[in-house]
Amino acid sequence: MAIIETQSLTRRFGTLTAVDALNLSIEPGEMFGLLGPNGAGKTTTIKMLTTLLLPTSGRARVAGYDIIRQPADVRRAIGYVPQMVSADGTLTGYENLLIFARLYDIPRAEQKKRVRAALDFVGLGDSADKLVRAYSGGMIRRLEIAQSLLHHPKVLFLDEPTVGLDPNARRAIWGHLEELRREFGTTILLTTHLMEEADRLCDRVAIMHLGRVVAIGTPAELKASIGGNGATLDDVFVHYTGNTLDSGGTYRETIRERRTARRLG
Repeated sequence: MAIIETQSLTRRFGTLTAVDALNLSIEPGEMFGLLGPNGAGKTTTIKMLTTLLLPTSGRARVAGYDIIRQPADVRRAIGYVPQMVSADGTLTGYENLLIFARLYDIPRAEQKKRVRAALDFVGLGDSADKLVRAYSGGMIRRLEIAQSLLHHPKVLFLDEPTVGLDPNARRAIWGHLEELRREFGTTILLTTHLMEEADRLCDRVAIMHLGRVVAIGTPAELKASIGGNGATLDDVFVHYTGNTLDSGGTYRETIRERRTARRLG
């Protein structure tokens, strides 16, 4: 049984259709990627699936719960790491996680143990008592992943999890995500503009363009669909969307991405 399933999921903003009759089925334990140019509908999809945005029409279930009729149950079953930095730089890593433990209603007797375990899992145990403003970009992302794991979610949503990070920090995040899935069987849905990231991490990817899924499959299947023979996911992306990877985006999107990259160091 699919752990994430959408049926004609649609979101309009006035005359703009951001997500257009999206049909997806994602299996438990799967690492699934949403790829596409800026404005393709990736973040809007995640916002609907995490109950932050109501769909205009269509349906979706996450971890067995309806996103419209059972939003509180959905939120208890998921973790979410947004693109923008969500950690408080004026607090320590430990203090940040302790706040989230309380927000998730983790029993008081378990909070400290859960926080320490989450910090150790992402390799921040020795930095727990340092102010987050002294963390590197990679450490901040790992802290945010730890925040999202405190309540042991069945599904983890990540929106551009490695935006603004250098290659070493990016690979460290990849390693933690792979370990998370191996150890806990967590289903992970992520958006990314990095084809190398999708190729390494994802069991399957869906390429979105103008609000619709234009191709879906394993990285190998998608490469084969355009002839294989040395084809890359970059080639697949361009083939199905007609865009180069430097898709530009709007002024607001560019400012947001640069602000995130600057804050992550």
